[in-house]
Amino acid sequence: MPNPIHSFFIGWLEALKVYTQPRVRGMLFLGFSAGLPLLLVFGTLSFWLREAGIERSTIGFISWVALAYSLKWLWAPLVDRLPLPWLTARLGRRRSWMLLAQLTILTGLVGMALFDPREELTLFVALALLVAFASATQDIAIDAYRIESVSRDLQGAMAATYMLGYRLAMIVAGAGALAIAALFESDSSIYQQSAWSAAYLSMAGLMLVGMVTTLLISEPEVDVSGETRRRESEGIELLEQQGWLPRPLRRFSEWFYAAAISPFVDFIVRYRWHALLILALIASYRISDVVLGVISNVFYVDMGYSKVEVATITKVYGVIMTLVGAGLGGLLMVRIGVMRVLLIGGLLAAATNLLFVWLAGLGHDLGVLTLVISVDNLSGGLASAAFIAYLSSLTNVSYSATQYALFSSVMLLLPKLVGGFSGVMVDSIGYASFFITTTLMGVPVLLLILLAMRYVPAEENQHG
Repeated sequence: MPNPIHSFFIGWLEALKVYTQPRVRGMLFLGFSAGLPLLLVFGTLSFWLREAGIERSTIGFISWVALAYSLKWLWAPLVDRLPLPWLTARLGRRRSWMLLAQLTILTGLVGMALFDPREELTLFVALALLVAFASATQDIAIDAYRIESVSRDLQGAMAATYMLGYRLAMIVAGAGALAIAALFESDSSIYQQSAWSAAYLSMAGLMLVGMVTTLLISEPEVDVSGETRRRESEGIELLEQQGWLPRPLRRFSEWFYAAAISPFVDFIVRYRWHALLILALIASYRISDVVLGVISNVFYVDMGYSKVEVATITKVYGVIMTLVGAGLGGLLMVRIGVMRVLLIGGLLAAATNLLFVWLAGLGHDLGVLTLVISVDNLSGGLASAAFIAYLSSLTNVSYSATQYALFSSVMLLLPKLVGGFSGVMVDSIGYASFFITTTLMGVPVLLLILLAMRYVPAEENQHG
């Protein structure tokens, strides 16, 4: 009779082997490239602007530059189908768009480093928007590569490894940028533009990691199913019959249908009315975390935490806890499935926001801050890994860039819009009430997950 303890450990060891797959390991570096720009136009940028004397309400509104991540579905069809001159022929459709986006991010970060937000705020925000736009474009291409590279059984591990690289980059863009800024300032009691310039120039240089990785990896091979080809060709044939259209316009309409309309038709055809439930879940799943995240660095400044304290506890230690959570989420998905982990993550992500109420009442307390960050980031890592795997499972590899961009855009649109008002909310009701409000925002999410578990039919990934 098999030893149950031995079987238990063998099962977990088998689950761990998934991380030895070459494609899974390769996602570490692409995740780093994707994660580096986010905080530089979000959390770290908020810290910089607050030190520069920018009002909380203005910082909240400036966070809307990150809405580029929520609108990327608008240009995702271009990334999916439009070849880039010279680059696509040499690198392929995924790598060519990755490299173009990485070059643009590097350029935008250099530009931000050269301007003082106190004197050139409009131009500064425009450069931040350029970085966000290019970063969202890079995400489109990397997400498509990740989905197309492996089968469904490896998507959970791909998501976890992607998050590992992503969060390591966030340590660099968060704690690293703050540490560099602190290193280059001669007096921590006054604002010094040169210190922040040094930090952002350093971050721009680190984009070379993503560029080198893009040049080294190979393009994934995608097989389109007969059903997908049939559905797409039917729409194109209908357009070809419109002889009254000028030929250039008809050709463009055929391309536009295949690139931009077919991905959405495919999603609706596969899920029918369940598509509304899925979109509602996607739109609200991250709301508790994102709305709190907009104001978190401002909260740390107002509570009297120094750059070194914030960098060490929230950006280094906190990200390590997130990585632990992501790894745990990847293993749990192998053992109990994506949807159960999604439910656990949604519950924990909302509930842990209540810990910030406690922290707000205590003020400057490093021990409590460490505890709060431990629990909150562990939960967030688990929830994020499950959510990435869930979104990937919904995607047809024939339209991976466009469909995943739609899902991830919907994921951030509502939270980012609400998060833009976070500074106004804190000014009106205070930090404690604000944190309670963000917890309550997560309650409807749990109901949507339970409905999805009951009513949405399970489908195989790689619909092809």
